[in-house]
Amino acid sequence: MDVVILMKACKTCKFIIDEGMVCPLCQGTAFDEKITSYVFIVDAEKSQAAKELGITAPGRFAIIK
Repeated sequence: MDVVILMKACKTCKFIIDEGMVCPLCQGTAFDEKITSYVFIVDAEKSQAAKELGITAPGRFAIIK
C-alpha cells in the first residue's frame, strides 16, 4: 500500500506544509496544492538559493515562476 502525503504551499510566503490550515511561518491561510518544484533550505543565511528567492527561514519552499 502506497502512502501519499499531500503538500500545499502558502500563497503568501511559499512555505510548504503537510497538514493544518495555517502557515506556521507567516500565519497565511491561502494555499496552493499544485506544487511542481520546491527547494529545501537548511541555512537561509548561508544559502545563495535562499538569497535569490528571498527566503529568510529554513524549510521547504515552493518555486513559483
